[in-house]
Amino acid sequence: MRLIHSIQNRGKQTLSYSLAAVFAAALLAGCAAQSDSASGSAESASDGIEAKLAAAANGAHRSEKNRARNAFRHPVETLSFFGLRDDMTVIEISPGGLWYSEILAPVLKDNGRFIAAGYDPDVEGQPSYRYKQIDAMLKRFADDPDNYANVEVTKFSPPQSSYLGVTGEADMVVTFRNSHGWRRDGSIQQVYQAAYDALKSGGVFGVVQHRGDNPLRPGAKSPKEISGYLSEQSVVEVAEMVGFELAGKSEVNANPQDTKDYVAGVWTLPPILRLQDQDREKYMAIGESDRMTLLFRKP
Repeated sequence: MRLIHSIQNRGKQTLSYSLAAVFAAALLAGCAAQSDSASGSAESASDGIEAKLAAAANGAHRSEKNRARNAFRHPVETLSFFGLRDDMTVIEISPGGLWYSEILAPVLKDNGRFIAAGYDPDVEGQPSYRYKQIDAMLKRFADDPDNYANVEVTKFSPPQSSYLGVTGEADMVVTFRNSHGWRRDGSIQQVYQAAYDALKSGGVFGVVQHRGDNPLRPGAKSPKEISGYLSEQSVVEVAEMVGFELAGKSEVNANPQDTKDYVAGVWTLPPILRLQDQDREKYMAIGESDRMTLLFRKP
């Protein structure tokens, strides 16, 4: 639309320019107001999800021991960095003792969808702890419907069982401190491919992993004697190999005090403390491991 027309009369021309200036100023003010409103809405949404995450992270349904780990694992900041919303479809791969599931399930219960990809009990010959862990997870979900009534469970034991329950539907897939095990077993690329396949276009894959340059323990005599640490570069390379794009990094879970040179690997540190009372105070002072926090996106 033309806002200023050619007017022969100078007085009319001056009036026309003046009206145009007023109109332009009003238009700019309206745009600024819209921008402020959108910014305010985004901030409000961010504040809302962080409040929900904090409530779940500190909820009474979690043990005192698990709540104490918040100081080292920064769940609110980590999940906020990943871009979690409460209306997403989210898959957690290998939820283990449910430390993060205890936070994700209540937050997603009403508006979203939470899928826990635990070990597949139908796969024979796995370590015995896996069967016990899946039983404990199912019992926990059944015993606490207030928090876990809507949780979906899918079976996931690569390389034999590596489907995450959906294809091209998930908004987010997350995994915490598991990639070293998949690297040891030779299935890390398969797992990351499964995450990629489960996500919709634009979906994100959030990875937290012990960070260090040596994947083997000092003096290791076998490739199975892993340290628990992986280099950031090696994780990024595998993710990019299956098609992901690196969308961001966060240092929220960094720990510069972690020397990463322990004979018993990362499990020397809390919360495992594999050496028990040997140098216990030293390792408690170091705290939990130095961790990479990486965000990948499916194009």
